[in-house]
Amino acid sequence: MNRKELIEALADKTGSSKVDADRSIAALIDIVTTALKKGDNVALVGFGTFEVRKRGARVGRNPATGAELKIKASKAPAFKAGATLKAAVNGVKK
Repeated sequence: MNRKELIEALADKTGSSKVDADRSIAALIDIVTTALKKGDNVALVGFGTFEVRKRGARVGRNPATGAELKIKASKAPAFKAGATLKAAVNGVKK
């Protein structure tokens, strides 16, 4: 499902217009992004948690030459699915 399909599904599910659904999705993305930039987690009980994970500096290899290169430490956004979402995906009633 892409963004356009998500907007249409949200509009159908809520009985709102596609414009309102698009605004809602844009606002949700903005809120989650802002929270993660501040280092906060966004937990939606039953659905999952958006969080920032720290990746340490490490040594990698250039696949073309085999030469070692240093990869800097970084932060990566991550999503951890909640129990209810996992159960739904696996077809288990929870």
